[in-house]
Amino acid sequence: MMRNYQVAAKPFTFDFDLEKTALIIIDMQRDFCEVGGFGEALGNDVTPTKSIIPTVKKILDLARDKDMFIIHTREGHRADMSDVVKAKKRRSSAIGEVGPMGRILIRGEYGHGIVKELTPINGEVILDKPGKGAFYQTDLQLILENKGIESLIVCGVTTHVCVHSTIREANDRGYECLMIEDGTATFDPRDQEASIRMINQQGGIFGWTTTSDELIKGLK
Repeated sequence: MMRNYQVAAKPFTFDFDLEKTALIIIDMQRDFCEVGGFGEALGNDVTPTKSIIPTVKKILDLARDKDMFIIHTREGHRADMSDVVKAKKRRSSAIGEVGPMGRILIRGEYGHGIVKELTPINGEVILDKPGKGAFYQTDLQLILENKGIESLIVCGVTTHVCVHSTIREANDRGYECLMIEDGTATFDPRDQEASIRMINQQGGIFGWTTTSDELIKGLK
């Protein structure tokens, strides 16, 4: 049964069938949202990424109420670090180092886990990825194809890195993406502003953007 919805968005209204839409929450992990993790190890203030947790929680709760298909992603690596490409390790030397929440960006460590407010529940996909984009070296496309997904609503961090990479990958694969402006964050507000503009410019070259309020209004 089709469940068609419309959300006011930039550059124009986002139309979608809820039965063919997934909410994908990108990398809302302690390593990116809490003190002592990877984000801070890179020299960042994690306040902006931590601050969107209540907004993402509000969207997640509504998606659950609507029985949407929900995917949580986590960036991280194997304990032996055999899946860390040399170029990434060279530019992000903190990967694998011991921090306050365990080894940084390593699967199974406390810092690698999703923040408690957004803890996945049974039936929600948890997708571990070794790179920035959620399609790289994962079975995300297979999952989406098996569920008949055509549209993605995207939240998470960081907007200009993992969120953007995922939306760009999805765009090339034919998925229509709606990015939630206040449900995503960067460590630098200049990056956030630029990231939003790059998604919806030129008639929606990579997709649409909207606010959580508009999304909730449209879904209700």
